[in-house]
This record gives sequence, C-alpha cells and structure tokens, in this order.
Amino acid sequence: MSMSPGTGLGAVLRTWRDRLPPSAAGLPVARGRRAVGLRREELADLAGVSVDYIVRLEQGRATTPSASVVASLARALQLSIAERDHLYRLAQLVPPVDGAISDHLPPGMQRVLARLGDVAVAVFAADWQLVWWNRGWAALLGDPSPTPPRLRNFARDRFPVDGASARLALWPVAEADRDATDAAVVSDLRRATGRFPEDCRLAALIRELNTGNRKFAALWATGEVAAHREDHKTIDHPSVGPITVDCDVLTDGDSELKIVIMTAAPASEDETKLRLTAVAGPPATTHN
Repeated sequence: MSMSPGTGLGAVLRTWRDRLPPSAAGLPVARGRRAVGLRREELADLAGVSVDYIVRLEQGRATTPSASVVASLARALQLSIAERDHLYRLAQLVPPVDGAISDHLPPGMQRVLARLGDVAVAVFAADWQLVWWNRGWAALLGDPSPTPPRLRNFARDRFPVDGASARLALWPVAEADRDATDAAVVSDLRRATGRFPEDCRLAALIRELNTGNRKFAALWATGEVAAHREDHKTIDHPSVGPITVDCDVLTDGDSELKIVIMTAAPASEDETKLRLTAVAGPPATTHN
C-alpha cells in the first residue's frame, strides 16, 4: 500500500527543514534571504552528511538511512521525541527504546546551545559519545566530522585500545591532574550503568575498554561511582599556542546528556587566544 502524498520520508524531511529558521540552529541570516527554513546545504552541514544525500532522501531515491544518520537528522531538525520516533519508522528502523542511552537533544537544549555564540561547547551522551559540537569547539580542539561516529567517544580517547590515536582532541591537551580525570571518567561510566543497565552500546564499550586497556580495568575494579563535573586543561593550539581553559560539565536530567563548556579566565591572555580561534575557525587537519 502506497503512502498518501506528503507523508513519506522525503516529504516529511522537506516539511521539517522548511519550518526550522536558520536562527534557531545558530546560523547567520543573510540579508535578502528568500528561504524561510533551512537550505539543504545547511541541513547537510548540521547533520554531518553530504548535500547530495539530503537531495536523494528528499527525492525518494534514498529511503533507508542508517540509525546514526537518522539520529543526526533528528538533532539537526530539532525534532521532538515523538517526531524523532516517527522519522525512525519512516526510515524502516526501530525507534530507541525506553531505558537506552539517548543521543537526542531536546529542542529547548538546542535553542540554548545556539545562543551561546562562539563559546566552545559540545554535548556527550551518558556513555561519553560525542553527539553535537559547535564551531567554537571545532576551532579549539579540531573538527571531529571526519571521524566515524562510532569512534567519537571521549572514553575511547582516554583509554585507547590497540594503540588507537585520539580522535576528539587533534592537538596535545594537558590536564592539571590526568589521573584524577581518568578516574572521574571511569566512575562516571559506572554511574551510567546504574542508570542504563540494559543499554547495549554502553555494555559493549565497557567490555572493550576493560579487556583492552589496563588502566581502565584497574580503575573499573575499584568500583567507584561519581560524576565528572569539571577540569582544567591546556590545549597546545597550532595557530595561537597554548590556551588554558576551564572545562565545566553540566548534566541534563534523566537523559544524562553532558554539556561540556570550555571557557578561559575573563580579561586574560588565554581568553584573547580563545577568541582568536573562534574568529579563525577550525584549522585544516589531516585525519588518519
């Protein structure tokens, strides 16, 4: 049985794209702009997919996007939970079940993030999976876009397996107390297992790190439970040199989404450098 006109995946994507003004997504609005909603290239950039793929989806030439693409589109379009689940079903996918870790950013959170301007900010899921970042974050630490979504995980970076290189910070980062930060990340993951005991992605991550990284295994064996709230880092930026920043972690309610904000002391040389990185944008990088 065929769908009614305007109800298929492509039509719904076009409808949701047309209703979202660029200002709501933190994008500048050029004078004389005719499009009220997002352009295809803007949605593609926000979702981390190609413009051609957006065109094929909207024209019905691509009908079965992956779960990761659907999740990215739902975030970029600022869908409600019900709309996100509808999008999954249109893509012939099972919506995320209750009790699983959520990668979805509620529209209210996205509005707040868009209004932070050039402040370096990213959002991580409860298992420290990177799910969103802004231009300021990419300018400070390097653009994570070329990294496969599965590998965009802060815990993987902290506790590499089989000699894997860091993916989320492309320049050297030093911390005031690296051991304390490592312990905080592991204890935060253990806390997540209590909140999401049936989540397969979290369980697989912990198994992998427990068997593949000795330091993680030793910290996991302590059984400590806590949350990672703040840190102080010095980033050796390739364009402006070392920048010392405060790293604060805000957690969003039941979803346990982590909003990570990097700021520098007001009126300091570090704040000037941080502003310079935001103006210049992400430096050119080479990903392995």
